[in-house]
Amino acid sequence: MIRRATEADRDTLIGLWDEWALGDAGPPPWVERAREGTLEGIDRAIREEAAFVWEEGDAVLGFACGVMEGGRLGDLTELYVRPAARRRGIARGLVAAIVAALHERGAEFLTVGVAVQNAAGRGFYEHAGFRPEELRLVTDVATLERRLSAEPAAASFGSIHIQSDDLPAIERAVRQSVPRLPGRSRGSVVMPPRNGWIAVYDELCDRDPKQLRRLAQELSDRFGAAVIAFGVEEDAVARFVLLDRGRIVDEYASVPEYQGELPPGIVVSLAANSRVVSRLTGADPAAVRAAAPHAASPSELPPPAEIVAGLARAMGIEGAEHGYEDARGRAGAISLDRTN
Repeated sequence: MIRRATEADRDTLIGLWDEWALGDAGPPPWVERAREGTLEGIDRAIREEAAFVWEEGDAVLGFACGVMEGGRLGDLTELYVRPAARRRGIARGLVAAIVAALHERGAEFLTVGVAVQNAAGRGFYEHAGFRPEELRLVTDVATLERRLSAEPAAASFGSIHIQSDDLPAIERAVRQSVPRLPGRSRGSVVMPPRNGWIAVYDELCDRDPKQLRRLAQELSDRFGAAVIAFGVEEDAVARFVLLDRGRIVDEYASVPEYQGELPPGIVVSLAANSRVVSRLTGADPAAVRAAAPHAASPSELPPPAEIVAGLARAMGIEGAEHGYEDARGRAGAISLDRTN
């Protein structure tokens, strides 16, 4: 079933690559001359007798190519198996053929490139023995120009909303809890109940999302209440954490992997569970889903402050679109300034 590809197979291999590219919506926009580079790589692999096909009858179901990049390093440049023929060991057989061919030419190590979002491909390679060695990052120039320029004054901010009407108790709890947080807070603001929610803003929590989460968790545990913390991080990510009696029951992040790659299950868990949100806030699940977009890059989404405002609006919560500095001047605000 496996044989070396020859010059006579060139068009077949190119056709299979085109089939993969079309099925995967083509290369990303930053990859130029992808097809031309692939043709050159296929031609080189055929010349160096490191191109293989899996053939059944007259049909070629998959192919693989490899080249030497030095005296001891080989590179698996292409691997594709038609969808209907997958999970039959074809990919494993083709890679084994490449390994043997390159080993004969002196390869002691083998590299392969795989897209971050290709979870199935990455799983196959890692199970075979490949391990991550380098992470190549990409972004658009507009995002870089915006992020590398001076940050806006309110690049990061957050707010905590407690489902309670007991304003004196919340004020007392904030006075007691904030000084125990790691770091120094210049002050806090507590807003009277609006639609059954009391809002808390803190200068330290604006700067440090970890402390925002910690304070929200402490208040939820102390009052046995539903608490939601909204945040905008680095003018890039919109986030909320929903707690019930001190326990986190749901989370959302507009760009889940903004700080780095996460396991797929964690990414899914950051997509907002509209049914849980509805149960604790009374929000319409469809409205929550519509207000909770997510993407791989901030440039693909509206400004994060707009996302936070939309989420809060869907949940009937007021005042989530600003942080400590803006809250200080609001009508009815109770300022708890500190000099410590």
